[in-house]
Amino acid sequence: MAEAKSASFDAIMRDLKARKFMPIYYLMGDEPYYIDQIANYIADNVLPQEERDFNQTVLFGSDVTAAQVADAAKRYPMMSEYQVLIVKEAQLIKNTDALESYLKNPLTSTILVMCHKNGTIDGRKREYVKRIREAGVLFESKKLYDRELPPFVEKYMRERNTSIDPKSCQIIAESIGADLSRLTGELEKLLIALPANDRRVTPQVVEKLIGVSKDFNSFELKDAIINRNVFKANQIIKYFDENPKAGNIYMFLPLLFNYFQNLMVAYYCPQKNDNNALAQWLDLRSAWGVRDYQIGMRNYTGMKVMQIIGKIRETDAKSKGLDNPNTPAGELMKELIFFILH
Repeated sequence: MAEAKSASFDAIMRDLKARKFMPIYYLMGDEPYYIDQIANYIADNVLPQEERDFNQTVLFGSDVTAAQVADAAKRYPMMSEYQVLIVKEAQLIKNTDALESYLKNPLTSTILVMCHKNGTIDGRKREYVKRIREAGVLFESKKLYDRELPPFVEKYMRERNTSIDPKSCQIIAESIGADLSRLTGELEKLLIALPANDRRVTPQVVEKLIGVSKDFNSFELKDAIINRNVFKANQIIKYFDENPKAGNIYMFLPLLFNYFQNLMVAYYCPQKNDNNALAQWLDLRSAWGVRDYQIGMRNYTGMKVMQIIGKIRETDAKSKGLDNPNTPAGELMKELIFFILH
C-alpha cells in the first residue's frame, strides 16, 4: 500500500497506474470529470475481467447506509488480491459513524471508492475527514478557470501524441467552455478524425471537424479588439448577428471582461516590459499569452480600460433586462464594441 498523501489528480493517476492502491478514495467536488476518470480507471484496471463478478461491487448512496458500506468493505476478496467497492452518490449517506469506525482499521485488500459529485463533505464532519485522510485519499475535483482551459486542451492532446497550436487551443476552449466532459468529447472526435500520418490540429482542422469558424469566432474577435482592428471586429460582430448560433453576447462578455480586467492589472506590474515577469504577475501558465497584454497596453490607456470595464458591466446588466426595456442583445454588443474601439 502507498502512504497517504495530499491528492492531486495527476498524483492519484500516477499511483494507480503504478498499482499503488489506497484503502479509500473519497472523490468529491463540483467537476465530475476528474471524479469519473479516477473511479472508472479503478473499475477498469484494478481487477482482471474474470475476477470482477465476485470482487467488484457498485452501490448507490440512496440505497445503502454507512453500516452496509462498512460491512461490504470488511469482506475479504474471493481468490483475488483485492475487492473493489464503488459507492456512487456518496453524499446521500447521512450518518457516517460506521464508516468512521471502519476507517480506523481498514482492510488493505479492499479498495473503497466514494463518489461525491456537486459538493464536498459537510465541514462539521471533521472526524470523518480526518479518518479518510489517515486511511487513504481525499480528493476535491474543482472546476477549471477559463484561463486554465487552453493548457488543459494542449496537455490532453499532447498526452495522445497529437500537436495543437495555441490559437486552436484557445478557439476550442472558448467555443466549448468549461464542461470538461463535453470538451474532452469534442477532442476525442478530433483525435478519431485526424489521419494517422498527420497528428496536428490547426484552426482549419477545428473549423472543419468541430464547426467553429477559424475567421469568425470569439478568439478572433478578442484579437481584433486587442489590436484595435475596427474593420475586422465589425465584420465578426456582423457575422454573429446574422448567425446567432455561432456566438452571442453571453459568450463574449465574460471573455472581454476577463481580458480587460487582467489588462488593468498588467499596468501595475513593476516590470511590465519583461514577458516572464508579466506572465508571473498575471498568473499566466506561460509567456505566450503575454503578447496580448503588451499590445493592449500600447493600444489602450489605463483610463480607457477602466471605462471599458464599466461599460462591460453596464452591458451585462442590460443583457439581463436591467434598465433595458427592448434593446436586443445584438445591438447591445455592437454598442459595446463601438465604445471599446473609439
